[in-house]
Amino acid sequence: MSLNVNPSRRSFLKRSMILSLVSTTPWINAVARPINPHYLFGACDWSIGKTSDVTSFALAKEIGLDGLQISLGQVSNNMHLRQPAIQEAFLKASRDTGVQIASMAIGELNSVPYKSEAITQEWVHDCIDVAEVLGCQVILLAFFGKGDLRDDPEGKREVIRKLKEVAPKAEKQNIYLAIESWLSAEEHLEIIEAVGSPNVRVYYDVANATEMGYDIYREMRLLGTQHICEIHAKENGYLLGQGKVDFPRVKDTLQEIGYTDWIIIEGAVPKGADMFPSYVSNRAYLHQLMNT
Repeated sequence: MSLNVNPSRRSFLKRSMILSLVSTTPWINAVARPINPHYLFGACDWSIGKTSDVTSFALAKEIGLDGLQISLGQVSNNMHLRQPAIQEAFLKASRDTGVQIASMAIGELNSVPYKSEAITQEWVHDCIDVAEVLGCQVILLAFFGKGDLRDDPEGKREVIRKLKEVAPKAEKQNIYLAIESWLSAEEHLEIIEAVGSPNVRVYYDVANATEMGYDIYREMRLLGTQHICEIHAKENGYLLGQGKVDFPRVKDTLQEIGYTDWIIIEGAVPKGADMFPSYVSNRAYLHQLMNT
């Protein structure tokens, strides 16, 4: 079911399609896209078993990661990264280890949905301030579990309303609110157009989109760097490069659209395998593939 968005939706989608086609035109691409970009690789703190835990930095350094995607917190600790003392501890751990804070995430939105729970708007408002203090620009807003937006037009309308309310603050502080969901690229674009803010974008997860049966390479070209602000390199139950996602083709597509930002590893641990060696292997695979 399509959303009742403003009349410019059709022209917006058409412009996005044109931009996608432009990015794949060989003579333009040869000039516009970077040559041999050097990617930085991080991991979600929850994926390495350290959700909103300051010790995640030391573990990430052992793995060999460049950075981390940090959770704002959990309901049980009242989203504790909102506390200045906790922020300073995370900044110190980042300085001491050399592991950067790549981005933030509010994973609790999967169980306390943004589409229905009033407290979540306070979390998003506060997370914008925290991201500014921590020196990162991207906040992942999760829409899985109870927060799923599929076949939920009323939920989508409420999400649009709330994003419209908070987007001006994100714009002022140069922070991007990134939607990660089961929706298609076209459905994400509908929401973005309805909100009408350049600071509402997509957090693109190649494994989630593959599981949904979407053509991820077409979707990434359609969204482009105009709408994708960060990428999850992910597999469900496999190491990267050994599952369903064609990562060499992902690399080609990202270079085609000119994406040069963080690549964040999520999942990608085979059944029965340990996290640590799996993440060492995943990081080595991405470095070999993407940066050589």
